Amino acid sequence: MISNVFYSKVRMAVAAVLCAVSIVATPLMSFWGDAYKSGTFPEIDVTECEEGCVRVMSFNVRAYDVNKVPNELRNNLVADEILKILPDSLGVQELRVPGYLSLLARLSAFYSSVGADRDGNFISERSTIFYLKGKYKLVDSGTFWLSETPGEKSFGWDAACRRVCTWAILENKGNGERYAHVNTHFDHMGEEARANSPKLVSKLVKGKFKGLPVVFTADINATPDSNVYGAMTSFGLRDASLIAPDSLTYGTFHDGDAVNNTDETLDYILVNDKVSPLVFRTVTVGVYGRYVSDHFPIYADVKFN
Repeated sequence: MISNVFYSKVRMAVAAVLCAVSIVATPLMSFWGDAYKSGTFPEIDVTECEEGCVRVMSFNVRAYDVNKVPNELRNNLVADEILKILPDSLGVQELRVPGYLSLLARLSAFYSSVGADRDGNFISERSTIFYLKGKYKLVDSGTFWLSETPGEKSFGWDAACRRVCTWAILENKGNGERYAHVNTHFDHMGEEARANSPKLVSKLVKGKFKGLPVVFTADINATPDSNVYGAMTSFGLRDASLIAPDSLTYGTFHDGDAVNNTDETLDYILVNDKVSPLVFRTVTVGVYGRYVSDHFPIYADVKFN
């Protein structure tokens, strides 16, 4: 029987190879046409995190190519973007297994992670949560499928894809402060799935996390005027971009086109009433002048009530 130690060594070896390929490829990426092109969006960069605040980040890293640059060659840019923002915890969407292994190699000095593959194969996507392992202890975590059978690998209702939701309860090693981080990616097509997914999240927040500060990060594949967004904000979660006194926002989905970008907001950080957002940013400034994904990352600096 092959041991878990063997699998762990193989996984880290694959991660090291993917990371090396990404690092070597980074200086050559200008030939792939992925650079910014006279962007029409405002330049919003990262701020310093105020002492005593917790920085929460959400980032759809795009499972496939951006402007013909495959994600295997963008993994190093993704890692650099995360390290530039340096969140306490981060919810990632569209992170396929090869990208996950590459990020593990780059981020493992600072971060641990939780999450599960939605399909159970090497190209499967994850809704992973990364957290600062030196600062936080993982109290509990889990992943469930957005479906009628959340405990099983399954499609939900009329969804085009299997979708998962990952959660973690984190405890600050210094002061014992705890909070729950929930991360997911809603289906983009199935109307029943899009109507029912918020109900599953609501059940989790109101039940298991009752009494805890809760942060929810996601690409919900819906704009603020949609029924999906309305459902998510109807059970006590509030949009951090709207209530943070220092907030600079822009549409999170640009589709790799600075001139003709959609300016749609599909990505969100929502919080319950035990969380006070102070700063919110949609980070439009990329890494090395290049697009990291077809979405901009977002973050919020918060304090717990």
